Amino acid sequence: MSIALSESGVELSIVMPCLNEADTLASCIATAQRALAEHDIRGEVIVADNGSSDGSVAIAEKMGVRIVHVDKPGYGSALMGGIAASRGEYVVMGDADDSYDFAEIPNFLEKLRDGHELVMGCRLPAGGGRVAPGAMPRLHRWIGNPAFTLLARRWFHTPVHDAYCGLRGFTRGLYDRLDLRSTGMEFATEMVIKSSLYGERVTEVPITLRPDGRTSSGPHLKTFRDGWRTLRFFLMYCPAWLFLFPGAVLIGFGAIGYALALPSLSIGRATFDVHTLLFASLAIILGHQSIVFALFTKTFAISEGLLPADPRLDRFFRYATLERGLLLGGVSALAGSILLVSRVGEWASTEFGPLDYSYTMKWVIPGATLVVLGVQTIWSSFFVSILSMRER
Repeated sequence: MSIALSESGVELSIVMPCLNEADTLASCIATAQRALAEHDIRGEVIVADNGSSDGSVAIAEKMGVRIVHVDKPGYGSALMGGIAASRGEYVVMGDADDSYDFAEIPNFLEKLRDGHELVMGCRLPAGGGRVAPGAMPRLHRWIGNPAFTLLARRWFHTPVHDAYCGLRGFTRGLYDRLDLRSTGMEFATEMVIKSSLYGERVTEVPITLRPDGRTSSGPHLKTFRDGWRTLRFFLMYCPAWLFLFPGAVLIGFGAIGYALALPSLSIGRATFDVHTLLFASLAIILGHQSIVFALFTKTFAISEGLLPADPRLDRFFRYATLERGLLLGGVSALAGSILLVSRVGEWASTEFGPLDYSYTMKWVIPGATLVVLGVQTIWSSFFVSILSMRER
């Protein structure tokens, strides 16, 4: 175990985002100050005020802590302002609603001193934590938090059992490297996801979650609104689940549809013919678009530093060059055009009279599909090349 001090001589900064927390702020500050004193930690307490109007600032001033005024609204904005002003080598952030016990801070600091970059608190029994009676709504405890944590573990390989916990510690170096962008409640989610994707040393310590101590105002978290925001954020950081896998499934259904419809197969009383072919083409076109969007999203996210470089994508683009994309798209569009032109020729041979609908459409639908896929491939090849120019 080693003790790391910044140039200011501060080892640990405790940052509390604050928006009208007058009921509980004094208790949280006092507990944090006592933890620093009792364990001889060279630290500071920072209250990042996000526009309180209930006397929270006066309470913080009276207790002698540092106050950072953050004008831009949002949970993430408040934390960004507080962390930017911090002087410690390590930072512990925690809500000022008295639901977290700041006396547990030494447990986080011990893990940070041992070399971990991010130390998550775990409120759930799966990770050794405890939820006091009345501290967490049943929907959050039994569905929301476990479900989102499971997604984080499966999609991003996050090694924690409570990805939503707001009490956590991290090194200032990690925070600077992550370049977090979220100004709202997604800030905490972005931190743990990015840390996992970048292969940082992440661990957790069990904590106890207590009931919200505020009486004059309700919780800032809104179940369904913020649940959707979390899911939306997960999807945006996982192009594979948002675009790639659904696209592959659609193309698979489309291929099955073609295999059934082109020879007009029958299964039981069901006959698969032209209408099946039309639906199959729709699935293939949408699937192609979805996969292309996965490439766009991944390329842009890597070039902007939102996601780490992916060796699989690098290998793909070694073979899928602009020129090969143009060639593939051109061949597809040409093949489709030949099919379409052949049907126009057949129509002309009848002096533009009626055609056998069921027969002709089995050429027209694949032809139109190939033209659409070819043109989309050509355009997409140019666009993804433009997106990757910054990366190169």
